[in-house]
Amino acid sequence: MDITGSVALITGGASGLGAATARTLFDAGASVVLLDLPQSAGSALAEEFNRSADGRTAVFAPADVTNEDQVQAAVDTASGLGPLRIVVNCAGIATPGKVLGREGVLPLEAFNRVVQVNLLGTFNVLRLAAAAMVATEPAITDLGGPERGVIINTASVAAFEGQIGQPAYAASKGAVAAMTLPLARELARSLVRVVTIAPGIFETPMMAGLPRDAQESLGAQVPHPSRLGKPQEYARLVAHIVDNAMLNGVTIRLDGAIRMGPK
Repeated sequence: MDITGSVALITGGASGLGAATARTLFDAGASVVLLDLPQSAGSALAEEFNRSADGRTAVFAPADVTNEDQVQAAVDTASGLGPLRIVVNCAGIATPGKVLGREGVLPLEAFNRVVQVNLLGTFNVLRLAAAAMVATEPAITDLGGPERGVIINTASVAAFEGQIGQPAYAASKGAVAAMTLPLARELARSLVRVVTIAPGIFETPMMAGLPRDAQESLGAQVPHPSRLGKPQEYARLVAHIVDNAMLNGVTIRLDGAIRMGPK
């Protein structure tokens, strides 16, 4: 599917993987809607994009992915710019917590919050965006055949090798991976694809909070290339998924062959 002339909605679009994805898609000719929290840098990033725009538009849509009305407003904004054909769910949190920690049993609310953002938030966005996608006219791909759009979700290698202290994060990301195929099967009749990316250890704002030696130690655990992943590498995979219509119903590991240990 051609990125040029499409509209892309990216959650978590103000930083990290989301910002890199928004920049890549914008540079490739898409108009982008950056959905992120009101206190994020989304407005400034959209303004930066628009300074170099040529027939494209970047818009910041302040929203919490778990809020139905706010997400619907962001989807409406995206649909108002043109055919919404690309949705990338990057918003997420990784709050750690052991079941039996130093302060006692893990509060149910702490577990629930991670699941709400990572799983329910992802589903909330994709369901509302899918409704907008199926209302568009199909586009013809360069290799033939009609297509309306693609939804790309973000899981994690923690979905498969969750570490100690990650029960909520691993559960939420495992669920994102698990719903990929049934969603792809359902939306196939509407000419919409669903693909999930499971990143390994990447340079993100969450990772930036660690000391440099800790980051280097984590990067050294990656077999090859032996470093942290770059957000641009995630974004390049997104662009390829959009372009390659045969990628559907699959979770793709983007991890340099790392397999996480228990801690």
